[in-house]
Amino acid sequence: MTLWWIGNAVLLFVVLPVVIALLNRVLAACERIRAATDAILEGGVELAGQLEPVPAVLAQTDRTIREVAVGATRYAGSVAKLLG
Repeated sequence: MTLWWIGNAVLLFVVLPVVIALLNRVLAACERIRAATDAILEGGVELAGQLEPVPAVLAQTDRTIREVAVGATRYAGSVAKLLG
């Protein structure tokens, strides 16, 4: 019976504080991860809000590329006539 009480005392005064300390470290790491994910989500939402005008800008870019291609084709045709 004495060994039983000694085992309970060791469990209470040695093992339990170690388990509580380790659990505290794990929970602190989880809180840091949660804060980081919240910051990432906030930045992602802000970035998504800034992407709204992208389709209009791409349409303008496509139009400009077509105009440059037409001009380059005309120029190349004229140069070919001059050199030919």
